[in-house]
Amino acid sequence: MKKQIFTAFVSTLVFALAGCGAAPSNESHQNHQTSAPAQAEAPKEQNLLDKVKTDGKLLIGTEGTYAPFTFHDTTGKLTGYDVDVVTEVAKRIGVEPVFQETQWDAMFAGLDSKRFDVVANQVGIRPDRQEKYDFSKAYTVSTAVLVTHKDNTSVKGFEDIKGLKAAQTLTSNLTDIAKKNGAEIVGVEGFNQAIDLLVSKRVDITINDGLSLLDFLKQKPDTPIKIVAKDPNVAENGFMFRKGSKELVDAFNSALDEMSKDGTLKKISEKWFGADVSQ
Repeated sequence: MKKQIFTAFVSTLVFALAGCGAAPSNESHQNHQTSAPAQAEAPKEQNLLDKVKTDGKLLIGTEGTYAPFTFHDTTGKLTGYDVDVVTEVAKRIGVEPVFQETQWDAMFAGLDSKRFDVVANQVGIRPDRQEKYDFSKAYTVSTAVLVTHKDNTSVKGFEDIKGLKAAQTLTSNLTDIAKKNGAEIVGVEGFNQAIDLLVSKRVDITINDGLSLLDFLKQKPDTPIKIVAKDPNVAENGFMFRKGSKELVDAFNSALDEMSKDGTLKKISEKWFGADVSQ
């Protein structure tokens, strides 16, 4: 009887010890699971407005040869309507404007490659451009005009330019008007080259911004060119950004709204044109 009791006691003790030995292994597994460090979240990409504010500067693409919007005065200083407007916008955002000059047809590539944060160069707001780029609200409203040499008596309207040579920048909405009316496009780098080709009669016409032509003729009234017709459609021009620049676009629009309400935009317009061209 004693032997049976002793055997039962030993069996119970062995079972209890086996149970105690299993616990640390299980506990160790649980501790390993709970003590593993959480995976760090990937940092969010900084939006363009925050980057501009962090850097303290706004990189602006502009032509520098398109008076009176963006050009160099007699002292060599970059100036113009667009320069004044975007400088005021940058001031209200709280950053320094830094201008990067380039030819018109390289403007889009410069924006795409992040050489600029924004383009300030009378860029027409068009559906095809809006598919690829973001735009601010319009800060200039203008009309395209058809220009010929003063000696030209055969061109009186857009219907007369079919087959004629038109000096145009290749990616301009003004070029689209020339193409639509059947003109042969002669590519130029900008406004001044177009006028030079027209004056020398190497092209027949150019279609350009009416405000630019009026300013040019005011500065150089003896230039042998004339405006023969105006396009019936009004063009709206805005600041252009890469897609996904919503925060910076919103900041621009907010500044433009303030400038419109407090009269600053009108004042800049009247300085350059003697009239409000912003609406």
